[in-house]
Amino acid sequence: MIVVDTNILAYFMIRGEYSEVVDRLYASDSDWIAPCLWLDEFLNVLATTERNGKLSSFEADAILSDATELMSDCSYDVPAYRILSTARRTGCTAYDSQYLALAEDLGLQLYTFDKRLIERSDGLAIKPE
Repeated sequence: MIVVDTNILAYFMIRGEYSEVVDRLYASDSDWIAPCLWLDEFLNVLATTERNGKLSSFEADAILSDATELMSDCSYDVPAYRILSTARRTGCTAYDSQYLALAEDLGLQLYTFDKRLIERSDGLAIKPE
């Protein structure tokens, strides 16, 4: 089981430059979890990608369906006090701190492409290779 940031989910569901790396990550561990925030962030990715003409509305709807199926029963509420204390300690946004706090609380690795999050996580957040 691993914690995945929304950018990992996005490259898994929307083909892009890191999709092959994310495919290998999924092949090595397909038990992905994330804070509930992932859905709001993913919806924003879909809306932006569609708005930029890289996805049709039909494609975006299908990807949303696939993503919600993939993450069904894999989304966790992170206590607000944990988010805030993690943000204070790391200097990360409260959004990023949700992923990091979830990984810390469950003793799991966090996978992300967010360089700042990786730098401030004390080795808990890593980029998939």
